[in-house]
Amino acid sequence: MAEHEQFTLKHGEHLLLVRSRPSPSPRLPDCPTAPLEKDATSLLTKVPTPPPPAQDQWLLRLPNELLRKNFRAAHFTIEKDTAALKTLLKDAATAAASGRGATQQDALRSLDAMLGRMRGVKRKLAAHADTEERLHAQSAARIVHLDQLYAVRGADDVRYEAWSRRRLDRLLADYLLRHGYNDTAEQLARERGIEALVDIDTFKSMSHIREALRGGSIAEALAWCTENKKELRKMESKLEFLLRFQQYIELIRTQSQPKLLEAIAHAKKHLIPYWHTYPTEVKQAGGLLAVPPGASHRAYAHLYAPARWAHLADVFTTAHYSLLGLPPAPLLHLALSSGLSALKTPACHSSAAAGGGGGKNKHPPSTIGHGVCPICSVELNDLARNVPYAHHTKSHVEHDLVLLPNNRVYGRQRLSEQAKKAGLPQALVKDIVTGEVYPGESLRRVFIT
Repeated sequence: MAEHEQFTLKHGEHLLLVRSRPSPSPRLPDCPTAPLEKDATSLLTKVPTPPPPAQDQWLLRLPNELLRKNFRAAHFTIEKDTAALKTLLKDAATAAASGRGATQQDALRSLDAMLGRMRGVKRKLAAHADTEERLHAQSAARIVHLDQLYAVRGADDVRYEAWSRRRLDRLLADYLLRHGYNDTAEQLARERGIEALVDIDTFKSMSHIREALRGGSIAEALAWCTENKKELRKMESKLEFLLRFQQYIELIRTQSQPKLLEAIAHAKKHLIPYWHTYPTEVKQAGGLLAVPPGASHRAYAHLYAPARWAHLADVFTTAHYSLLGLPPAPLLHLALSSGLSALKTPACHSSAAAGGGGGKNKHPPSTIGHGVCPICSVELNDLARNVPYAHHTKSHVEHDLVLLPNNRVYGRQRLSEQAKKAGLPQALVKDIVTGEVYPGESLRRVFIT
């Protein structure tokens, strides 16, 4: 073959190879000189929309976890108050039957006490019912939101752009809530109409407890641990022990005799039971009695450090996310990391290191939208430095590609095998999909670099 044409598909300075389906092979444009990028774009836009990614699973998982938690709280309320009512009723009936001087007024007081307790149970259960109704409404709205993606025909559909924008608003609200910007997240959700898709109340309560810990208050976190005691025990969380340990440290810090005695009693009640689980920390608790805060002892200095409060806040945040099945990192980071990793190649940072070594220009001009690979851009290069490379180590395209006159691309060896099976002469080849037959000299080599 005298003439060879080379078709190149590049993304910036990096080579991209996209294969949507193993067969049939993609058609090249009708015009031999048309760029292959246009054909690749049309192929990509026709690919069916994939299911929602993993970072969208929490949309349904979190309301489900909150529903289970609400049901357990309602069940506990019923069990506790029912037992108390049975006790009151039994005592009143026994006193009336035995005739031990129980007057009519005593019976009425007992009945009033029981009625008051039953009204209290009704109020609590009404609150649980309202919470359950709200969570069911949230779940229904989220199912509708995720179901809208399946009605989208492709990435070029206008509905997909609207759905993606709505999803981006959710990710931004999640990021703001995780970092404590509750008012901003609430305003964003209200303006975008995504209140049912964002768990503002859950993150608000978490932020309140986290800020209390950073401010040196343990009561809120301990109340949360008591409320979720069984779940934390199944998770083997260290949070409750660390909170009790910090209470002990604060009692020791005062160095007053009554507080030291209280610290010893506190250790016997809350720390000694963890002797086999956390022996090192329990031993340190005993040593703190002999080491005041001002002593320069390296083994105990970190226990008196103010940074322990920030550490407790981080431990609580991690336990809160694990309890509700939420990822520890913001969902916006997960989405960005996935997109950056899909485009990242070894050439991205090698070219950046070769070109920008001096570091004199602290604020280089923006390069996004100027024909530069997103990973190589000034804005995203550092952000993508620690994400893994895209898995481009194995090519799924045949090495001996040829172009048929009908603009279809196949491997030469596969065409030869198909012609042999069809009983054609060696000088002829047959299109695997359409069945058209062409002479061998009409084939042209195709190079993808």
